[in-house]
Amino acid sequence: QVQLMESGGGSVQAGGSLTLSCTVSGTLDDDSGMGWYRQTPENLCELVSRVTGDGRTFVEDFVKGRFTITRDNAKTTVYLRMNNLKPEDAGLYYCVADSVWLGRTACTGGGMKYWGKGTLVSISS
Repeated sequence: QVQLMESGGGSVQAGGSLTLSCTVSGTLDDDSGMGWYRQTPENLCELVSRVTGDGRTFVEDFVKGRFTITRDNAKTTVYLRMNNLKPEDAGLYYCVADSVWLGRTACTGGGMKYWGKGTLVSISS
């Protein structure tokens, strides 16, 4: 059974940095990638960044230049480095694994196969 465990959330001042980590237990499909969604004020989840099964990385435009996604060689842990954090970056961040990615979906089970429980990012101005 696949489980995703996030860590690294916390409270930071605007302009600061955080690194989120997500470790997978169990075996993902070879073509499965890992990535991060975050909860919107409308209680949907929007894709922030992802890495594909073959290692290609994608970052959404609204965080491009500030957020970076990386993955370890064993493909068991993915990291999201978040720099120059803004108040609108605050919220619940979910680690997700699947081979097909949606720009927006219901959180924790919408259209994506595996979800972590989420880690909270708080930003003070």
